[in-house]
Amino acid sequence: MATFITEECINCGACEPECPNTAIYAGGAQYELNGQMFDALSNDFYYIVPEKCTECVGHFNQEQCAAVCPVDCCVPDPNRPETEEVLFERAKKIHPEKPFSALSAENSRFKK
Repeated sequence: MATFITEECINCGACEPECPNTAIYAGGAQYELNGQMFDALSNDFYYIVPEKCTECVGHFNQEQCAAVCPVDCCVPDPNRPETEEVLFERAKKIHPEKPFSALSAENSRFKK
């Protein structure tokens, strides 16, 4: 599942710099995907672009946005179930220059 930010967001901005995929944007800000710009998914609070979210699989053992969120509003989106394999493939596509290690408890929440 992609992670999403609920309406409880207080717009503190702690999550944005923590995302290894640059998937988090301030409310009202356009986002970039595959070289194209798109309108904001939320005008009121920070949001996560689902097509860029890997739940930090391949990078960390937990979603970094959720780890730093002071109000626990970065949560799994039950409407977008995705497997570890799908998320890892997305991470590799987003970061073709990065040599990814095999998935383990160090870089995937699925391996805990």
